[in-house]
Amino acid sequence: MDSSTLLGKEWQTLQDNHEEHERNALFIKLACLSLCAAGLATGLPLFWISFTVLICWIQEGIFKTYQSRLADRLLAVERLLIQANAAPPAMHLHTDWLASRPGGSALLGGYLISAIRPTVAFPYLPILLMLGFGRWLSWL
Repeated sequence: MDSSTLLGKEWQTLQDNHEEHERNALFIKLACLSLCAAGLATGLPLFWISFTVLICWIQEGIFKTYQSRLADRLLAVERLLIQANAAPPAMHLHTDWLASRPGGSALLGGYLISAIRPTVAFPYLPILLMLGFGRWLSWL
């Protein structure tokens, strides 16, 4: 098997794992929602429910970090495939994305915007708002 074929297989495996981390992030959100509902149903203090939400949010951040590391390797594999003229356009996905990625404060602003997008902030922000997280923070 030549190196281009092996790199293509590695790209596919990494891409599958990259998407798996996205599904894991969704499962964390669903688990968070379930845990919060169970906490509310059992009368658990709001402090502990809020703490659980924050733990889930951090856990999703950890999965996103793993996903980011996979993306770094995907970029390296794409570079090798492009150099070998063996990469079909579908295997330029991450390279094309990186070429349009902003830097510095624009990147930080992008992260903030992503964090408040409904698909990311849900269910974390609505749950925290519902639990009176703002009031809890004012007690600190």
